[in-house]
Amino acid sequence: MSLQTDKRDFSERTLDGLGDSFMRNAVGSAQDSLKTRRLSAATTLGDWEQWRNVGQLIRQHTLQNLDYYLEQLADNVEKQGGHVYFAATKEEASSYIRDVVVRKQATKVVKSKSMVTEEIELNRVLIEAGCELIETDLGEYILQMDDWDPPSHIVAPALHKDRRQIQRVFSEKLGYTGDETPENLAGFARTVLRQKFLEAEVGITGCNFAIANLGAINLVTNEGNGDLTAAIPKTHIAVMGMERIVPTLEEMEVLDNLLCRSAVGQKLTSYITVMGPSAAGETDGPEEFHLVVVDNGRSDILGSEFNEALQCIRCGACLNVCPIYRHIGGHAYGSIYPGPIGAVITPLLGGYDDYKELPFASSLCGACTDVCPVKIPLHEQLIMHRQNIVQQRRTGAGDRLQMKAASRLLSSPALFGRSLRFAHSASRLMSKRGRIVRGPALIHGWIHARDLKQPVKQQDSFRAWMEKRKGGAEQ
Repeated sequence: MSLQTDKRDFSERTLDGLGDSFMRNAVGSAQDSLKTRRLSAATTLGDWEQWRNVGQLIRQHTLQNLDYYLEQLADNVEKQGGHVYFAATKEEASSYIRDVVVRKQATKVVKSKSMVTEEIELNRVLIEAGCELIETDLGEYILQMDDWDPPSHIVAPALHKDRRQIQRVFSEKLGYTGDETPENLAGFARTVLRQKFLEAEVGITGCNFAIANLGAINLVTNEGNGDLTAAIPKTHIAVMGMERIVPTLEEMEVLDNLLCRSAVGQKLTSYITVMGPSAAGETDGPEEFHLVVVDNGRSDILGSEFNEALQCIRCGACLNVCPIYRHIGGHAYGSIYPGPIGAVITPLLGGYDDYKELPFASSLCGACTDVCPVKIPLHEQLIMHRQNIVQQRRTGAGDRLQMKAASRLLSSPALFGRSLRFAHSASRLMSKRGRIVRGPALIHGWIHARDLKQPVKQQDSFRAWMEKRKGGAEQ
């Protein structure tokens, strides 16, 4: 899988999402539940806004000194016998990992949940190299068994599937004969995956945060699969975006608290692990440790007007409050990064040619900004994207013509006033049986999705009405 999960037009993907009643109900239910749990968990910390402020400062400080902390991280990993590789592109990252796997003559690889490995198309590269690759996160494993169905949420990738669909997938692909209860489905997957852990020669994990002064990585999971992936195989490869780093354990503690509460409404997840290369004399853990630090366009974002997007800790809280995501779901974004944060970072990583519609998939209500634990101004960044798209003339010629006409109309009080006198007559042409059913292209999509009554003709315009009532006098 790559950054792009669906090459169809955004409008086609959106219509699919709007027409999927199960998905919409599942997303709505998950949003409501996670919102309640997040609020409850946040209050136990005390002043949540102060925690957000500290989280923002940590991320800003780290990004401002990213070169220093990355160098410190690499030095400390290598001092412990580990290997560090800085990959400028996704091709460099996936090729390095493939070469390590091939050099180890490994054919069985287990992998824990990692967005950046999806971004660099690692699964495809390793499968083409002849590896049996198994996703060990339960949600990702379900999607893999369902012919690599794309994820629909950053934290809950199989959110769009119900237990009956999962039972069908396990039955058809794995010979499952049990019922559809979550306990039995999870128990079956656990039995299958446990054997995969024991057979694996290489384990690949993501990295929630790398700790610069320790030369270690931090994994935050609820299933424990990340720990097993890192500890059982003889070779552990950790993959991280270059921005996912903290100076010390103290900063990690703050961000882990924010992450767990914002992502799943828990005080802490079941497993929070700090690990790195195995120390001399240790009898457990991997014999070989590799840390792959991925750029893949992040250097271009660093220091730009979108710099704050790199503060993201991948909690998914913005998805859980977004009204657009609630109605169209994650697949409509056509990216492994859906929701508001996806609409910001996907065009930065993949370009406007394929993703120019995403910044417009927002009501700009600002709910995403309000819940972001590290205070990324997401709705403001979406506006900046829109400005760039317009300035680069990436909108259609018809859109540009209509917006130019609207600009002319709205910037001229006299012209605007005259147009109001024709508004009722125009509404008659747009109406049928007292309802507005059509309109010019600029507003047709908005009208098509709403049930609007035709305005009643008034004796006076609003301006005339106000003139008669200046000074508060009643007429």
